[in-house]
Amino acid sequence: MTNFYLRIAHWYEQNARNLPWRETKNPYFIWLSEIILQQTRIEQGTKYYLKFIKNYPTINDLANADEEQILNDWQGLGYYSRARNLHSSAKYVRDELSGNFPSSFDEIIKLKGVGTYTASAISSFAFNERKAVVDGNVYRFLSRLFDIRTPIDTALGQKEFQEIADELISESNPSTHNQAMMEIGSLICRPKQPICLECPVADHCLALENNTINIRPIKSKKTKVTDRFFHFLLYNEDNYTFIEKRTTSGIWQNMYQFPLIETETNDSEKEQFIWQNQTTESKEVIHKLSHQTIHAIFHHIEGFPKEINKKWIKINRENIQDYPLPRIIDRYLEENS
Repeated sequence: MTNFYLRIAHWYEQNARNLPWRETKNPYFIWLSEIILQQTRIEQGTKYYLKFIKNYPTINDLANADEEQILNDWQGLGYYSRARNLHSSAKYVRDELSGNFPSSFDEIIKLKGVGTYTASAISSFAFNERKAVVDGNVYRFLSRLFDIRTPIDTALGQKEFQEIADELISESNPSTHNQAMMEIGSLICRPKQPICLECPVADHCLALENNTINIRPIKSKKTKVTDRFFHFLLYNEDNYTFIEKRTTSGIWQNMYQFPLIETETNDSEKEQFIWQNQTTESKEVIHKLSHQTIHAIFHHIEGFPKEINKKWIKINRENIQDYPLPRIIDRYLEENS
């Protein structure tokens, strides 16, 4: 495509957002930003990025930190496996690479929690390696630009889109090329109501020509969502309560929660439980994750039970923010303090 890179690079130079991770070539900072921005909006992720580079200015600082401290700093972002992967990878770099962040795609992709997209982004942005980045924004941009019918959530689609991106990428400045592709996808080629009149390559857009903008990209699968029903027990006696650590694998591993009863339905009648104390309960709180929806009831119970689980931890309610909490609990406490 004639002058494709020059067009998108010029647009990017004029319109790029001023984001803090774009002001550095430090691969550690860029890696932090990429992990934080997985499943997270830029508006929310920015304050966490700034917090992490302040609290952990080097990868060794992150590696040497306690996991609970990292989870606490991550609190509110969700998908806590990302924070655990950060910590694991930081320790790997400290112990196996003498604290030197890897400098190529082939080495970066060995880090835990890093896939093709993230490794391409870091190697491109930090080291200007010619690796085409294909994220959700780029999938959408390319699917419309070439009016591609292949579903993006198939192995065939991923291979096809990666090949197209590899062909297009600039040889002289892959970093700017990738940033421009992602930014156009985010700001111009939006999922709904794209601003086609402002697109620097609109005259080459086949979906615009064929009037298929609104049906690109194509997805073949729908994620199956599981409903789970949680009952959190908020005991209170002289401003003390109980929490427990979630040690099993899965969501919220190694985070803290109020004692929990999980049921098969959303029926929260007190007859399901053995209450010896005065109890009030919240309305149902809905918390949506990628593959499951949590339906939670918070039961406020005056006094402690006769039998106390040995795994429960007695704390002053005022100190609960000293523990990393799942976002559903943190938000509930914020709204009901």
